[in-house]
Amino acid sequence: MTRTPLGTHLPDFPWDSLQEAKQRAAAHPEGIVNLSVGTPVDPVAPGIQLALAEAAATPGYPQTAGTPELRDAIVAALARRYSMTGLSPDAVLPVVGTKEAIAWLPTLLGIRGGLVVIPEVAYPTYEVGALLADNRVLRSDSLLKLGPETPDLVFINSPGNPTGKVLGVEHLRKVVGWARQRGVIIASDECYLGLGWDDENEPVSILDPRVCDGDHTGLLAIHSLSKTSNLASYRAGYLAGDQALISELLEVRKHAGLMVPGPIQAAMIAALEDDDQEAAQKSRYGVRRAKLMRALLEAGFTVDNSEAGLYLWATRGENCRDTVNFLASLGILVAPGDFYGPRAVAYIRMALTGTDERIDAAVARLTALA
Repeated sequence: MTRTPLGTHLPDFPWDSLQEAKQRAAAHPEGIVNLSVGTPVDPVAPGIQLALAEAAATPGYPQTAGTPELRDAIVAALARRYSMTGLSPDAVLPVVGTKEAIAWLPTLLGIRGGLVVIPEVAYPTYEVGALLADNRVLRSDSLLKLGPETPDLVFINSPGNPTGKVLGVEHLRKVVGWARQRGVIIASDECYLGLGWDDENEPVSILDPRVCDGDHTGLLAIHSLSKTSNLASYRAGYLAGDQALISELLEVRKHAGLMVPGPIQAAMIAALEDDDQEAAQKSRYGVRRAKLMRALLEAGFTVDNSEAGLYLWATRGENCRDTVNFLASLGILVAPGDFYGPRAVAYIRMALTGTDERIDAAVARLTALA
């Protein structure tokens, strides 16, 4: 039997290439400021921790579909927070973190040997998910320029990771209209939807009635509690949208045993019902963002896009690896733009996910350059 390991079809894991820069940053006499990954550093709200603990004694298997209470909480939160109306509890599905959901989405939808379109500057897992199912990948931000070939699946991302770019209502309406004419599934990664910073560029969901006119056919919205509620370690995400697609995914996930643990489902309900803890976390990130933005600009960087999300997308007009090394010499570790595609080689991504003390340390080191 001939066996081909799956990993041989995948790109190198990007963060492995940061080890040398990480060592250089860690050697700084005042310690490293690691802003390379969007990993939350603030505590989980007490009410969410309590809900987790109270459900810890439950011995049985959890439901792949999620408890009725969780599905109701997802529907209510999406309507209340993001104006997504017309969803039923059968049109949402909890997942074991959205990275898992994205990586296996083409496979679980039965899309193999086809064409998957991803943004030109994109979160790496879109490409990985396509390749795991032996699909071809095309990077394009303009569906109208794809030519005669119709893709099987299109990933879009707004607010974008890494760029923080927001796709407006009219742009999203064009995407939905294009997809409807061709029967193409749109998977919209909206994990940063609750972190908008620019009132003139309000992040909107693909399921917002202003975008889809209340028709969710062929549309999947991907959401996470990792960023807005600090639940990265809980692996707490969910999908919403086309009820037929959700049902299809549910059946396959049942067979595969892809279940969100019961105590995590209870914690998700608490997070979804508590808007105050989400607002408080956004406020923390807003303060950190303002400090880092000013420091970068004063140090000679240009910050582009970055209207929403957990990152600043910045450049010094040079190759991103040179900028990574320059910042590492200051003890600051960031992600190079080439992680996200060939169009991003002049940029770095700086995360807002440092403690207040570490953010202040980064600001002081950047300010000293001015």
